[in-house]
Amino acid sequence: MTVRFDAVTVDWLGYATVRLEGQTGAVVYMDPGRYGVLEGYDAGDGDLILVTHDHHYDPDGIRRVARDDALVVVYEAVDADRIDRDVEPPEELPYTVERVRADESFAVGPLDLFTTPAYNHPDGPHTTADGEPIHPRGFGCGYGVTIDGVTAFWPGDTDVLEFHEELAVDVLLSPIGGSFTMDREEAADLAARMDPGLVVPIHYDTFEALETDEEAFVVDVARRGVPVALENP
Repeated sequence: MTVRFDAVTVDWLGYATVRLEGQTGAVVYMDPGRYGVLEGYDAGDGDLILVTHDHHYDPDGIRRVARDDALVVVYEAVDADRIDRDVEPPEELPYTVERVRADESFAVGPLDLFTTPAYNHPDGPHTTADGEPIHPRGFGCGYGVTIDGVTAFWPGDTDVLEFHEELAVDVLLSPIGGSFTMDREEAADLAARMDPGLVVPIHYDTFEALETDEEAFVVDVARRGVPVALENP
């Protein structure tokens, strides 16, 4: 199923991969690929491709979704040499590639884009065995994009951060899987504080560590008076 909010359609394709399309035809993909979620999917229709961090960087996924003239926006810290998979550096992809920091706002043609920090708290539950955050500060980012007047926000792989509730967004693409990000209870609390026009949960059930009760999340959010929709990949 495809979720629609005003002039924008939202398709969650699995893991962190989301496709957004505006009424005027602009197509944006967030974190395309990994774990086979795009197997057999070769749309090649993406005008703008957004990559948040190393774990979600997938050159094959990007090739499956990007137009020949696509712009690929990659967080500045994404490092092919550090990734424990055989991947080419973003700058070697056959597209225009731009690096961004985690605190930028700019226009990409008719689209407005902003980035935010994304990380796990050092004293929180999402740390390694030696006590280091799984996603340390500076490792990744979140993205907000405005298409045809609708602002969709993907926080990235992150805990709930203080500034999140200050953001004015129409569609919140909320991670709910826990283990590496906010869990469904934390995400529901955040949704209530942000009060977006619609919440669409993503980044869950792709593998065992991300398994969660998405229907309980929907009930929790709906009881707080916030519109919410499940989009099954």
